[in-house]
Amino acid sequence: MGGSGGLLAGALLGAGTFCVWSSCWERGPRAPRAPRRVLRRLLDAAGFADVPVPVLLLVCAAAAAAGLLLVPALTGAVVLAVPAAAAGALSPFAALRARARRRRAERSREWPDVVDALTASVRAGAALPDAVCALAVRGPQRLRPAFAGFAAGYRASGAFDAELAHLREQLADPVFDRLAAVLRMTRQVGGSDLGGTLRTLSAYLREDQRARAELLARQSWTVSAARLAAAAPWLVLALLATRPGSLEAYDTPAGAAVLGGGALATVLSYRVMVRLGRLPEPRRVLR
Repeated sequence: MGGSGGLLAGALLGAGTFCVWSSCWERGPRAPRAPRRVLRRLLDAAGFADVPVPVLLLVCAAAAAAGLLLVPALTGAVVLAVPAAAAGALSPFAALRARARRRRAERSREWPDVVDALTASVRAGAALPDAVCALAVRGPQRLRPAFAGFAAGYRASGAFDAELAHLREQLADPVFDRLAAVLRMTRQVGGSDLGGTLRTLSAYLREDQRARAELLARQSWTVSAARLAAAAPWLVLALLATRPGSLEAYDTPAGAAVLGGGALATVLSYRVMVRLGRLPEPRRVLR
């Protein structure tokens, strides 16, 4: 009994010593896990910076539950419940990616105007923070709210680098990442050729947009045809579902195997098509 009491006292003493030792060290903020970080970036790129990641997961779960319950009730084929649930769970991610690509394409057409406005302010003799704040009035209409937030934050704190980093995370755009790196370097080490650098960046962005637009116009009909080919079998299946009893054959194990194989072939072929036809997207290498 005495030995067990001594062991317990030693364990308590060791735990107390560890707690005192750990309290002497300041802990930084916990980094989010990799999947959570990926979802956070997806929401930011799609324009939902204020939406928490658990809300996105709840929406995916609700869409999966809706597909799991509604599709068998409407078609009478229980075997379609699992593909419908999977499609429902993945549909929010597909919608977010499509919205992020659309917003990135719309912004890419406006960044040369942003760089031109910034160049004009710098050439007029404005200080660099004031030139960036002026974009809240002189910049493109779509980007003015973001730069207005930067201006308000900079006037309140005076921390140019911190507010620029916050704006970079809010916009989540690779073009602005490069522009922010140039501005930060100029702010820290100085530079007399900022106007020339900005003019070169503006010319490069316009040339890149012109080349990308030509490539997208040439491949648009090929991508549309491939999407129609991938969706055609499932459109036929949806038409068959409107007739009572037409999907009873798929409730058998052989029918389920046919549907599973068809779904797998459709997904793989579509992914291969998208991978081969996708233009390289600029990556955020300066995060």
